[in-house]
Amino acid sequence: MSELAMPVHAPMDLFPVQDDCLLAGGLPVTRVADCIGSTPFYVYDRRIIDERVRAVRSVLPGGVKLHYAIKANPMPALLAHMAGKVDGLDVASGRELLAALSSGASPGEISFAGPGKSVGELEQAVAAGILLNVESLRELHAVAEISKRTGRAPRVALRVNPEFELKNSGMRMGGGAKQFGIDVAEVPAALRAVRELRLPFEGFHIYSGSQNLRAESICEAQWLAVELAIRLAADAPGPLRTVNIGGGFGIPYFPGEKHLDLNAVGAGLARCARRLAEAMPQAHLVIELGRYLVGEAGLYICRVIDRKVSRGQVFLVTDGGLHHHLAASGNFGQVLRKNYPVVIANRVRGGPREIASVVGPLCTPLDLLADRMELAEAHPGDLVAVYQSGAYGLTASPRDFLSHPHPAEILL
Repeated sequence: MSELAMPVHAPMDLFPVQDDCLLAGGLPVTRVADCIGSTPFYVYDRRIIDERVRAVRSVLPGGVKLHYAIKANPMPALLAHMAGKVDGLDVASGRELLAALSSGASPGEISFAGPGKSVGELEQAVAAGILLNVESLRELHAVAEISKRTGRAPRVALRVNPEFELKNSGMRMGGGAKQFGIDVAEVPAALRAVRELRLPFEGFHIYSGSQNLRAESICEAQWLAVELAIRLAADAPGPLRTVNIGGGFGIPYFPGEKHLDLNAVGAGLARCARRLAEAMPQAHLVIELGRYLVGEAGLYICRVIDRKVSRGQVFLVTDGGLHHHLAASGNFGQVLRKNYPVVIANRVRGGPREIASVVGPLCTPLDLLADRMELAEAHPGDLVAVYQSGAYGLTASPRDFLSHPHPAEILL
């Protein structure tokens, strides 16, 4: 394949460009840097988040609830903003539960999933009155003991590890041997335990994968999840009130990837909602999205501190790197490293162009934010922007590696 025929990134047009400088929250990122007083930093644009939430709601059938998965980005200001836009929050730890409660979200619309909940976390969840997606018999018995000891009634759903997986998924969370949930063959026994322990039962959580750009794969997995919930409900100790089928909606990170066809996913969800309403009219459907709601609304900004040429290759050395943005460095699940979309933020399109690599200040060759990309010619003082940085950025990174300062975060 010739260089001209190489795949390119999907258009990155959510952040406007004015005078050849990226704008975030209506401000040039150079001015944002001055407001913060230092680099690197993450900046999130609430306008882009709001537009994405509206786009998802526009295709959701009536009665389908939209939840935000805090794990994608738990920044307090962003979380408080999201709590006012979605129908509920999903947490994966005790600290995330505290963040969710602090956001102003109703405890009745918070759920907790995760394969290794401690007794302390289970106690927190029962005390808060949130929905526990139980992932093992050990958790069931622990919840029953907490309820007996405290006199508080827990809210329980079962997380199911289905037979199927989300095809073409960036990360597979169900199907085959997994640490997540209860294997579908063991669910009838778990439901008997729910009945014997007299635990209030609300429904199922069936989540098979994440980061998927193929609408047909998402629709197939959602349909199978609804059918599975209906089948398993025959052994339930009471009527289903909720069926959480996760999300899996992906965003384009790498060259050659295209945006998800949201309208096609919406049509598939309408079919799922009709099927569930026919079989179990008292149950509501929940989709749980994180990355898709906030991933494209964030930029990671760092500053060029040195320009080096080694054997003809240009290296832009910055004050940011994998310790702040592990995913962009390729060390967060990539098998073959591929570049995130990256630009020189204060000269996005203009000026001479060159092939350059963007690296950080760490003493490891893994500290690589862009590998031989075409960029505007940059020098010390210029800013580098990494797109698609609103999800799994700062909190998914080893911030204390080599003891460099932590970056700031701002929501505009």
